[in-house]
Amino acid sequence: MKDLGGLMKQAQAMQQKLADAQAQLAASTVDGTSGGGMVTVTLMGTGELVRVLMDESLVQPGEGEVIADLIIAAHADAKKKLDAKQAQMMQDAAGPMAGLMGGMPGMKF
Repeated sequence: MKDLGGLMKQAQAMQQKLADAQAQLAASTVDGTSGGGMVTVTLMGTGELVRVLMDESLVQPGEGEVIADLIIAAHADAKKKLDAKQAQMMQDAAGPMAGLMGGMPGMKF
């Protein structure tokens, strides 16, 4: 049987790495685009929408529905990137214990 104290130290070190990774992720941003770059949204690592940029050619009467659809698509693109970034950071932080932790409640890898 492995040294229980050593295993506990590894678990504590991994827990700290996960906390550090979560803090780093929360401070990061990702951009999502749609319409061939006509709309770009920026999400914080927490998922908060912090910026929307639109090509000026979209701002015309009758284009409201198109703009709304493009913003939603850009947000979905950014969210997908954020989810992938989060999964990779958590995987990197967990290191060799990722396989063990993946089956535990509350742990996503």
